[in-house]
Amino acid sequence: MGWVDGRLTFRYADPQRRLAGVSLAQHAGLPREVLEFDYRDQAWHLDLRAPAAWRLEYQLRLRHLDGREETVNDPDNPARVGGAFGDKSVLHRADYVEPAWLDLPGARGTWRELTVPAPTLDADIHARTWSPPSAGERVLVANDGPEYDKLADLGHYAAAMVGSGSLPPFHLVLLAPGDRDNWYSANNAYMAALTGPVLTRLRRELGFTGKITGIGASLGGLAMLHAQRRAPAAFAGLFLQSGSFFRPRLDPQESGFRYFNRITRFTGPVVASEFAAHPVPTLLTCGTVEENLTNNREMAEALARTGYPAELVEVPDGHHFTAWRDAFDPHLTRLLARSWGETSWSLGSWGPGAWGSRAL
Repeated sequence: MGWVDGRLTFRYADPQRRLAGVSLAQHAGLPREVLEFDYRDQAWHLDLRAPAAWRLEYQLRLRHLDGREETVNDPDNPARVGGAFGDKSVLHRADYVEPAWLDLPGARGTWRELTVPAPTLDADIHARTWSPPSAGERVLVANDGPEYDKLADLGHYAAAMVGSGSLPPFHLVLLAPGDRDNWYSANNAYMAALTGPVLTRLRRELGFTGKITGIGASLGGLAMLHAQRRAPAAFAGLFLQSGSFFRPRLDPQESGFRYFNRITRFTGPVVASEFAAHPVPTLLTCGTVEENLTNNREMAEALARTGYPAELVEVPDGHHFTAWRDAFDPHLTRLLARSWGETSWSLGSWGPGAWGSRAL
């Protein structure tokens, strides 16, 4: 098992051949026909070309002789990574390096819990906020906030950037997702709750009056763009990661998703638009091996055409929280500095960065 010279090798021991087959379960764009293991020397083996990424999150799909199937982590690989659907096995390319900010000490700050009634959703929205001294008018609000914090260390990123002086002090707001598939799928009820009672409560509790910068991944990124398009004056900038900007032509594989049509009714007019009421600095990131890459390219180009200072950064990874974490610095750092008008903290010019960025 390993990643050597652009190839991946796997082995699953089965000396008594109690399995009917083994295949690789992954979301890195590898074609289905190359994922089946061969049996030889009392074990199942797979050798294939590695994806164009620096990490592979994967599991093994075991087919038993009685027809049962189960998906397990690789017993020969102790490396694990957390995700929204549990831990997975992970392999790293030799040149992969974790973000340096993970080892930086963080600034001191105060955490508090808030619960905001959202009548349009007939539910409450739960929020957790972090505020260092002198945070002032600078605010970053995250959809899927608890998951971003647990699985992508967003809270530590904020504290590390403030503590190191890479960014000025700012408030971080982690919004819990609730009924995520429904709320985040271009839902006007969620948009009204976010831009209405949630922001009103946050302004009162945190003591700021200005605009916010929004961050979201996958459906959470879609929901943040949807909120900005419907209430453009509320936002100073957007950081959208692997946004689920589904389009019928580009994403037929998603057509069975319950809210697919509601999403495409939103994305279609945005892509076709020639005008935006209040464009804001927007940075999109997307993995080079994920299905959302094409619709993210289309959306980034559409936003730029209508006046958004937009940039798409293509990260050599997949649709994972670790990939989203690894894009925070320098890309989120630059976006925040620009959206807050803090040019003295900006890392370089607003243009192409690492990983094949596309400035638009």
